Amino acid sequence: MYKLEEPIYFYLLAIIPVMIVIFLLVLWWKKRTQKKFANSDLLERLAPNSSTFKTTLKLVFLLIGMAFLIVSLVNPKMGTKLQTVKREGVDVVFALDVSKSMLAEDIAPNRLEKSKQIISKIIDKLGSDRVGIIIYAGNAYPLLPITTDHGAAKMFLQNANPDLVSSQGTAITEALNLAKTYYNNDEQTNRFLIIISDGEDHQEETKQVAQNIANEGVKVYTIGVGTEKGGPIPMKINGSLIGYKKDNKGETVITKRKPEVLQGIADAANGNYIDGNKTDNPVKIIENIISNAQKSEFETKQFSDYKDQFQWFIGIGILFLLIDIFLFDKKTKWLRKVDLFNEEKK
Repeated sequence: MYKLEEPIYFYLLAIIPVMIVIFLLVLWWKKRTQKKFANSDLLERLAPNSSTFKTTLKLVFLLIGMAFLIVSLVNPKMGTKLQTVKREGVDVVFALDVSKSMLAEDIAPNRLEKSKQIISKIIDKLGSDRVGIIIYAGNAYPLLPITTDHGAAKMFLQNANPDLVSSQGTAITEALNLAKTYYNNDEQTNRFLIIISDGEDHQEETKQVAQNIANEGVKVYTIGVGTEKGGPIPMKINGSLIGYKKDNKGETVITKRKPEVLQGIADAANGNYIDGNKTDNPVKIIENIISNAQKSEFETKQFSDYKDQFQWFIGIGILFLLIDIFLFDKKTKWLRKVDLFNEEKK
């Protein structure tokens, strides 16, 4: 197993094709200029030791050396062994509404992006707790199974959008049922389900399902985003606004947050409803709840003893640069004497 400490330095590799283009242009210019000065036979007599091959070979060694030095800046690290680590924490599953109504911009930048901000900041506050993400609209899908890799959770979270779900609607019930499969540690005493939605298009049986999951020991919290006044749902292509969603009568659809729906789900599960329009509000509340929860011990496997490998790349890079320095761009005399193809007799 390996990891890259500073992958941003890979951008420096763009120098290599630039240098190749410059070399080809200079070579073309030299050839063109030489032809104006004299013909090829005369140039061969005037500069018998000139070698385009050796000049090209020097460039190859130089570029290989630079490539290895750039990779050394990235600092690849190698994991030497897989070990089991015992941690203490709770299980937190986020159920994120990605229906079209979450694109409404009645709160900046829009309801979906606001929800992502809330989840991301809550994840930042978690310690060794495990986290999972479910997305739902007309159907519910697992976006990320429960894991201790918070970096991966935030990366997957950024990709959540309505296009990932095949049908529209707000299937909170399906999200609740899917969440049950996430809690794979029977010894975990504290399991949390955090639903983030605007509460529109809910299903009637949702409260009963929420009550059932609460009876299984899962603590349910709902976070509402959007305003009661509401706003239109923008329709965009490649980021450009082309209009707003309309109903069958041609009227612009106004989507509104339904806090009473989310409050009802929370009440049925003996949980709490939280207003999410101000990001810090739900983050502080959830952080306080989780920090005061009893932590259970669980095991996780991870690669340890990551060791720096940059020194190998520096060594190889310097070796190629030294070869480039001591390699002359003139023809090698002893190779000329070999005369493998009997060129001297012609």
